[in-house]
Amino acid sequence: LPNYTQKPERWEKAVRRPLAGPSGELGSREEKSGLCRAWEAFPERIMAALRKIAYVASLVVLLMVGFCQPVCVEVPSETKAVQGYHMRLQCISCMKREEVSADTFVEWYYKPEGGEDSLIYGFNGVPLEYISPFQGRIQWNGSKDLQDISLNILNVTKNDSGIFTCNVTRNLNFKVYHTIVRSTKSIHLIVTEEAEEDFTSVVSEIMMYILLVFLTLWLLIEMIYCYRKISKTEETAQENATDYLAIPSENKENCTVPLED
Repeated sequence: LPNYTQKPERWEKAVRRPLAGPSGELGSREEKSGLCRAWEAFPERIMAALRKIAYVASLVVLLMVGFCQPVCVEVPSETKAVQGYHMRLQCISCMKREEVSADTFVEWYYKPEGGEDSLIYGFNGVPLEYISPFQGRIQWNGSKDLQDISLNILNVTKNDSGIFTCNVTRNLNFKVYHTIVRSTKSIHLIVTEEAEEDFTSVVSEIMMYILLVFLTLWLLIEMIYCYRKISKTEETAQENATDYLAIPSENKENCTVPLED
């Protein structure tokens, strides 16, 4: 075994080496205290710098949030509904120039299978519900700026299948003239008795189970590997101890372990 009572010469030199100044001579007591105070103040300076950086970063984030504006994106509506549930007929008509004021009028039409279009709902500042099979089951779900002009159909029935059309008429008020812009979107709604299972959700569920099995097997392999490695280390240590005990007592004093730099 190594004899730790005998210190190498380089340790003794390091212990006996004095604190030298810039000229190589032993520094004064004032120089030593100044170095100590500078070393103690170093963490405080670091914390102060970090606080300033955090303050500036928070100001930048607040300025960025202040300049951010919502963006209108025209997303298609769902086309499948389940009988007895609510259905959102999504219709989004974005304005190309939002800084221009506009008077907006919205009309919703419904066309059953093999039938004709009939006006079921309108919005011109106030909701206008017309006589139709949907009377009492329509709920406005649009935005204040009338870029989202969606409707909710409550308690969907099997007879609600058909084509829904939303017409948007905007009267753009420029300084010099006025112009009218129209847009139309159609939604072919299909009502089913039960919800159909989505293929994407099925694939996601299968991938989740595969990932769980893979992670479990990987964890078991890692545990077995670590157990075998620890067992091998213990066996090696036990063999070294047995070999040391087998050495005669007069030779144990000469057993030394070289020190690494």
